[in-house]
Amino acid sequence: MSLQPLVEIRDLNFAYDNRAILKGINMSFPKGKLIAIMGLSGCGKTTLLRHIGGVLKPTRGYVKVDGKVIHELDQEGLYAMRRKMGMLFQFGALFTDMSVFDNVAFQMREHTDLPEDIIHDLVLMKLHAVGLRGTHNLMPAELSGGMARRVALARTVALDPMLIMYDEPFAGLDPISLSVVGNLIRQLNDALGATSIVVTHDIQESLKIVDYVYFISDGAIIAEGTADEIRASEVPFVRQFVHGEIDGPIPFHYPGGNYSQDLRLRA
Repeated sequence: MSLQPLVEIRDLNFAYDNRAILKGINMSFPKGKLIAIMGLSGCGKTTLLRHIGGVLKPTRGYVKVDGKVIHELDQEGLYAMRRKMGMLFQFGALFTDMSVFDNVAFQMREHTDLPEDIIHDLVLMKLHAVGLRGTHNLMPAELSGGMARRVALARTVALDPMLIMYDEPFAGLDPISLSVVGNLIRQLNDALGATSIVVTHDIQESLKIVDYVYFISDGAIIAEGTADEIRASEVPFVRQFVHGEIDGPIPFHYPGGNYSQDLRLRA
């Protein structure tokens, strides 16, 4: 991708002890674009997000955000960088003992000196953007799953971040809520001029909204391209994943010993 990148990942390797998780990852996330990272559970997608956020340090290689190598930043520099990022966690992760209003206001109160009357108006504007201004006095337990995800999205963009990361934003949503959240992710990215990274298993909804896709398998990139290129891919893993085919390189059975021997059957 030729546009100027906000995030650059070069030769990124990471391992827990001797277990390799990421193997020579190279990615580029241009400013203003919405990029998806796809692959099976355990392939390294969330680990990749943790490197971008500076939670983990690479074994080799680097992640550069806005021209700065993340693992080289000191604590003050890292915290300053994180204030320019937004993160939507799996299932929203709202503070259960705070109202919808206070959830969205949390970052504004923590990281700015804005007066409460300004925070009040900004929170209602963010909630209005996701269609939930009328829920500001409710508690998270009073929301449906789709509504909670939209409130979490409003909280994610509370400080107008330059980079927004989504970890499985569609998990557990009904078809209508899924489409609503997908459209909001696209619209908010474009309205803010942000760069968005979506880690997801939801193929069909993601391919409707993203500009580019990276496929990861076993810690390495095995395919990349636009939505149309991914749909037409002849890479066996990608084809099986995108089209939900039963037969392919992703096996049904977990590797095990001889079945007859396990059942103690005689030949």
